[in-house]
Amino acid sequence: MGNKGDGAWHRLVKRLTTDVAELDADDLSTQSAAQGARRACDCASGDEVTLCGRLRSVELSPRDAVATLEAELFDGTDGVTLVWLGRRRIPGIEPGRTVKARGRIAVRDGRKVLYNPYYELLATT
Repeated sequence: MGNKGDGAWHRLVKRLTTDVAELDADDLSTQSAAQGARRACDCASGDEVTLCGRLRSVELSPRDAVATLEAELFDGTDGVTLVWLGRRRIPGIEPGRTVKARGRIAVRDGRKVLYNPYYELLATT
């Protein structure tokens, strides 16, 4: 078999033997790169970034606290917490949605955070 066939065979074997979560992370990373976004694992505090990924979780603040909406964006390489201050709900921001977010990376409690990011809801494929 030639090199072209060997590559296809290798990819097939990898797909059949790799953990589903790892395959999903690879797909997310590929989609993120196709959108022109940076990899979350390569971002540092103070960087102006555009990220693209899937929302893993969305948390609303308690009624008696300052209104905040937090969502974890995962791009296949790392998670970044998106925080909207003064908001309890944003239509379309829900677990499983694919989002492109832009802002400046901060670090809070050792986690990467984007405060009040500009965002775009992307169509799921």
